[in-house]
Amino acid sequence: MRLVLQLVARLLVIVILCLGGATVWATIDAYQSVDRATAASAERVSQALEALYWRELLLRGNRTREHLLPLPEWRTTQTMSLISPGVCVQFEPKGEFENPLCGQSKGIGASPPHWFAAAVETFLGGHAAVARPISARSVTAGTVSAIADPDAAISLAWQHILDNVHVALLMAVAIALLASLAIAHALAPAQSIVAALQRMAHGQYRTSLPRFRSMELAMIGQAVSELGDRLAQAREERALLTRRLLEIRSDERRVLARELHDEFGQNLSAILAFANTIEAASAKQQDRGDVAQDARMISQATLHIMACLRGTLNRLRHPPAEELGLEASLINLVDSWRSQNATQPMIQLDLKGDFADVRGTVAATAYRVAQECLTNSLRHGAAREIVLRIERRTGVENALLVRVEDDGGGDAAKVAQSAGFGLIGVRERVTALGGSLSIARARRGLSVAAMIPLAA
Repeated sequence: MRLVLQLVARLLVIVILCLGGATVWATIDAYQSVDRATAASAERVSQALEALYWRELLLRGNRTREHLLPLPEWRTTQTMSLISPGVCVQFEPKGEFENPLCGQSKGIGASPPHWFAAAVETFLGGHAAVARPISARSVTAGTVSAIADPDAAISLAWQHILDNVHVALLMAVAIALLASLAIAHALAPAQSIVAALQRMAHGQYRTSLPRFRSMELAMIGQAVSELGDRLAQAREERALLTRRLLEIRSDERRVLARELHDEFGQNLSAILAFANTIEAASAKQQDRGDVAQDARMISQATLHIMACLRGTLNRLRHPPAEELGLEASLINLVDSWRSQNATQPMIQLDLKGDFADVRGTVAATAYRVAQECLTNSLRHGAAREIVLRIERRTGVENALLVRVEDDGGGDAAKVAQSAGFGLIGVRERVTALGGSLSIARARRGLSVAAMIPLAA
């Protein structure tokens, strides 16, 4: 899962938790607001009745306080305006057949669901009555008792919660959207870092990254750049070491070829001469026919060993590409294989481009790749047709493509993982020049392709 989506998902979880907390807080605040409205209604009505009480007492001086209770004409529109919606007020001591005076409760809010009313009643309980004396100086003046209507209180609380939750929900959506955009914008440079790492995975180690404003991303980008420089330096050093190793190996091959030619070649020639002498001498004597036959067999075995030795010397010496040029050497290579395999398989040579100026190490490496791949196809496969393609690619690539395809079947994965010295040597040569070697499945067999930079 992408980091931006993870952070946005976590942000949404936080927003939902905050929204849930805001809902709980709004519920408690709505419950307390009903209590506050009840207390305020009792306070306002008591103050109004206190003024009415003392006015009546002064205007009717011949009456005692007991005859003033209950207060006359206290249930007026003015008193009704002092009572909050959903709150009922009762004067104590009340008169006969006197009902509480309640504030307007119609249209104060939508009817709450039953689960909300049950939850509020279970966790928060009911609303307590609030009593206020009409006069602190006269205890006998009576009291005002206010209590919230349960149904109206629940409706008020539900409406209060809806108002708060709607605002909180809009804010949560706005915060989540803006924060998501901010997170996406802040993490946008991470795509550049990932792209740089992907290019490094494909061998482009020295990758430039833009300067990031975030300190953390800037540190990561600097670390990636330094890592790419170190990898590029290590690759260059490895290429130099590999080239030096190949040079040492070539020197050893030349020394070994010279030793084989001087020692084994002369000894084999001597053995062949002795065998011919013995065969000629034995042929003159009729009773020495078996000796002549043995000498003839020794001559044949010696000739076979000398032929194998010549092939080995040809492989150990410098490839003819360094002397004849790449194109001529490849033609000679294919012709030699065709002469040795007159029937099957059929070997095709496909040359594309100008190879006149392809010399030196690049030409030698291309020749060795073609030689090794042809050898593997002929010796280890059951191919009927082998195609050797050499293509010079210009432009940005500026490389030499050597591809050998056959129709002899085979498992590309097993061949790629093979520990044979031939493929290992070819891969080392190509890698030392900064190229690449790939082994893949062809239409009816295997395809081995080497890309060798001409600037090597």
